[in-house]
Amino acid sequence: MPDFAIINLNAEFVTNLEETIQKCASGDRRAQTTLYNMFASKMYGVCLRYSKDSTEAEDNLQDGFIRVFTKINQFGFKGSFEGWMRRIMVNTSLEKFRKSNHLYPVEDMVVFESVQTAEETISAISADDLMKIIQELPPRYRMVFNLYAIEGYSHQEIATLMKITEGTSKSNLSRARVILQKKVIDDFGLEKNTVTTTLC
Repeated sequence: MPDFAIINLNAEFVTNLEETIQKCASGDRRAQTTLYNMFASKMYGVCLRYSKDSTEAEDNLQDGFIRVFTKINQFGFKGSFEGWMRRIMVNTSLEKFRKSNHLYPVEDMVVFESVQTAEETISAISADDLMKIIQELPPRYRMVFNLYAIEGYSHQEIATLMKITEGTSKSNLSRARVILQKKVIDDFGLEKNTVTTTLC
């Protein structure tokens, strides 16, 4: 397909999305259903990374979409709508996590010296396999790892979101990386000297 055809298709998608958003802002239920169908699968994946299991992820997804529809008139068509929605899903999941889990701010004094070693993982591992391993991390480590490595938040931002200190965020990220590296090596039967790719 020629490049111009792809551009036209993308433009059509953006136009349809803008129309759908505008209709959702006016309370159009059919438009809300359309928007849900467009993004539910991808947003479920986001929620799953911050949830203990699929049931909690589904609950967070539903709660997140309720917030999306409630706040959609605040979206000013500046920047990515998907990014705006993603932040709502992450914040919804984090609120659930904060209510149901105890955080341990005393850990801000413990920052592992072995961070550089734990930065590495294997290049052959698939994204699905890596996500499964990440999902097995202790909840507070998983939250910080996802926020930092996947969402791109700074430690200062993570500290604000999770109501912990920056030191705790750094410590939890370090612990998460060490655990992930060990699990990758153990699960895939590899030696450390075969580990080649940086784990962000």
